Amino acid sequence: MFYLNLNRVFLREFMISDLFDVYEYCSNPNVGPNAGWKEHKTIEETRRILISMINEKENFAIVNKANNKVIGSIGLYRDFKRENPYCKMVGYVLNESYWGKGIMSEVLLGLINYVFKNTSIMLLSIYHFPFNIRSKRVIEKCGFIYEGTIRKCTTLYNGAIVDNVCYSLSKEEFNLWQDIHH
Repeated sequence: MFYLNLNRVFLREFMISDLFDVYEYCSNPNVGPNAGWKEHKTIEETRRILISMINEKENFAIVNKANNKVIGSIGLYRDFKRENPYCKMVGYVLNESYWGKGIMSEVLLGLINYVFKNTSIMLLSIYHFPFNIRSKRVIEKCGFIYEGTIRKCTTLYNGAIVDNVCYSLSKEEFNLWQDIHH
């Protein structure tokens, strides 16, 4: 059972009892589209997604310690743009009520630290769409290195074809980054 204790939040595996908290942020039209997916229109849509997240075990619930509420998710996925089996792609989403408070940076740094200390992963990749400036700031704040932009590479839920802005971070780079920033 995965559990990672951080300052203001903790990460754990999802449970079906998280349904209403997950629906709260997934149904917000300001949340999903920034990550490339359409906001959820029904709780049943969220239930289907939540069950798949529980079964796939690639996503972790971000739980606010103050109220024990699930406020987002962060996941480690296969990066289909790389053939390196020791690379994982990070993706995340956060309830809009918690934007701008440094929570996602705390979560991302905590997960990076955990991954590089406890797994055989040697590189983490992360992407954002050009219009998602908040995500860009989190990524850069956490030490990821800009690699480039893959132009017109992702088709969104609404048919728009957009660029992917690509970053990565190796275990060695993260260790150097930590030495400088702590």
